[in-house]
Amino acid sequence: MLTRIRRRGLVLALATGLLTTQVVAAGASPAAASPQDCEGGANGFRDIPDTLRGTQAPVAPVGIFGRTATLYYGQVGGVTRGWAHLGGDTLSGDSVWMDWTKDGGNTWLQCGPFEVTSGGQTKTSAAQRTSSDANWRFRACLRWGRHEPPHVRCTAWW
Repeated sequence: MLTRIRRRGLVLALATGLLTTQVVAAGASPAAASPQDCEGGANGFRDIPDTLRGTQAPVAPVGIFGRTATLYYGQVGGVTRGWAHLGGDTLSGDSVWMDWTKDGGNTWLQCGPFEVTSGGQTKTSAAQRTSSDANWRFRACLRWGRHEPPHVRCTAWW
């Protein structure tokens, strides 16, 4: 009797996990996940210094264990652009990226990840121009270390 209950519990747990995986897999996903997709002018991005700050976008920064990802915007090369910034108590292996969407978040291009190579270092994504189009949006994301499963936090879309 106890074995049958355990077996039902296991089947229910597996079915729930499979359903959850399918729901997550069916959701939106990035179109790319490489720094090369946004470095050196690719896709309209502009390389910026890792120390660059601008005006904080009106979305709350996200953080974990003393690290903070913030979405900024400002003038870069005479154009208003947005970018992701990672700061705080960073350690080697932490990374930051910026997701950019042109369809309100259904699909996006992931600009990064850009990895911190030494503790205390700040890091930015490349910068992309802003737009008055409501579907043209950004969010900043961070990954803490190289843990599996990854510890990832992203801001809301702006």
